[in-house]
Amino acid sequence: MRHKYRRYFLYYLGRVAASLAYLLPIRIASAIAAFFGRCAFFLLPKYRDIAIDNLTHAFGSEKTPGEIRHIAGKVFENLGRNAAELINFPKINKENIDRFIKMEGIDIVDGSFARGKGTIILGSHFGNWELLGLTFRVKGYPGSTIGRKIYFYKYDNWLNHLRREQDINVIYRDESPRKMLKVLKDNKILGIVADQDVDSVEGVFVNFFGRPAFTPVGPVVLARATGASLVPTFVIRKHGHHRFIIEKPIELVDTGNKEADLVTNTQRWSDVIESYIRKYPDQWVWMHRRWKTQRVKK
Repeated sequence: MRHKYRRYFLYYLGRVAASLAYLLPIRIASAIAAFFGRCAFFLLPKYRDIAIDNLTHAFGSEKTPGEIRHIAGKVFENLGRNAAELINFPKINKENIDRFIKMEGIDIVDGSFARGKGTIILGSHFGNWELLGLTFRVKGYPGSTIGRKIYFYKYDNWLNHLRREQDINVIYRDESPRKMLKVLKDNKILGIVADQDVDSVEGVFVNFFGRPAFTPVGPVVLARATGASLVPTFVIRKHGHHRFIIEKPIELVDTGNKEADLVTNTQRWSDVIESYIRKYPDQWVWMHRRWKTQRVKK
């Protein structure tokens, strides 16, 4: 019961803070939120230590402990900025979006639409990933995004309310796969963020920063089943605005060995995500236990 009351308290405190943040210009709200993100770095030692440990495993031979700690702090700041921008979603529209988000490679998505088999936008918990769905919807591209329910229903309802403000439709990942397949059959965008260790979904082990990481196979399975393009996409925070980069579709191999191809193709898109994290390590969620699932020893 104590945890239940604490959740309600934090929820309503968050709603009050969000109302105040909405009254401010986005950039000012973002700067203030970054400060609170930095405070969280010091106040949440559990997640701070996970981030530092993961960064040390990934970059320990390349960066000093001081550099790693600095990057970890920036990760918390970025998440604070993400929250402020999410709260201000309703302010973003066709008239101002290009000042806030600079798109690169939209012709790739247009080419995918021309194929008529749907487009899987492969995101990651990088930069401000919530801007992926918003940008496509504001630009007039139809589709849905796959999401997961947040443990506390009030947070979940609030987040989806903010998404619906921009007509972002969410399909929960535990819903029927037919809903996801229909989006692609209708030649629309299906957004997937699949860069975390989720033991409740089917996955395979691929190399990620030199360590075996359990990785969802959903993106590849859906692409193979429908012929949809699998397009990695990244939103990079840069000096008060965002670069929205659309990469070329992943070239999927088909050797006839279904199991081996699943690993190879999942490794291919995971490699693209890793390349961006290496360039911008302060913009990925290092406090997630990415390597928690271990291979079963035979």
